[in-house]
Amino acid sequence: METIETRNPYNGEKLQEYKLYSDSQIEEKLKAAEDCFRDWRFKSIEDRIQPLKNLSRLLLDQKKELGRLITSEMGKPLTESIAEIEKCSFLCDFYVENAALLLADEIIETDAQQSFISYDPLGCILAVMPWNFPFWQVMRFAVPTLTAGNTGLLKHSSNTTGCSLKIEELFAEAGYPKGAFGSLICNHDQLEKIIGNDIIKAVTLTGSEKAGKKIAATAGKHLKKTVLELGGNNACIVLEDAELDKFMETIVKARMQNTGQSCIAAKRFIVV
Repeated sequence: METIETRNPYNGEKLQEYKLYSDSQIEEKLKAAEDCFRDWRFKSIEDRIQPLKNLSRLLLDQKKELGRLITSEMGKPLTESIAEIEKCSFLCDFYVENAALLLADEIIETDAQQSFISYDPLGCILAVMPWNFPFWQVMRFAVPTLTAGNTGLLKHSSNTTGCSLKIEELFAEAGYPKGAFGSLICNHDQLEKIIGNDIIKAVTLTGSEKAGKKIAATAGKHLKKTVLELGGNNACIVLEDAELDKFMETIVKARMQNTGQSCIAAKRFIVV
């Protein structure tokens, strides 16, 4: 059976080896997500945010351990990894407080006697996520998606497989029902088949333009909804009258935040 390895990006040491899921294991994950959705979609907002409260607490309670996991697989400084976990907890708290408002029916004016917008869950949503923010990128997909009554499956970057499985474990520990959130360890060929599966109702990706084109083409072939966040290419422009002593720290941070692995980082500097 094909395997993947995670390695410490600082020294190249092997961290862990994982077996790719078999087709039958993937089918089990898909079926669990579908079965869960049948009941989860009808839960009240109050019921859906109860495990979300637990998830927020678990993230804070384990932030040092989770931070070390991020640093070992992704390579950013530990302080930034812990800050990423804290941000994920804040995200959970935000949806605990605002989910009911965000998902409320919205009355709109039309020529009809009465018109309104209603936010109904779609089903199982597949996320293809990058390694630069291995917890944050997943959580900002999963938390609102599950709170809205959907279920979620994650295909994470292979070099952050440990983070992927830990996130799945956290959702289960927080009290989410079986199948609400699952992680998949699979290759690109398997991923194409997963996208084509009728259980998957939509796909979201954060990654490169190349990956986005591939996912969009596969999803489009099966008429699946997609949300794509692709790479940025931002410039830092330094003009003649720039107060370098005042802004140099910001300029350096613009390039080096998150060890330089950020879509909004300054990719190049244009200096007069």
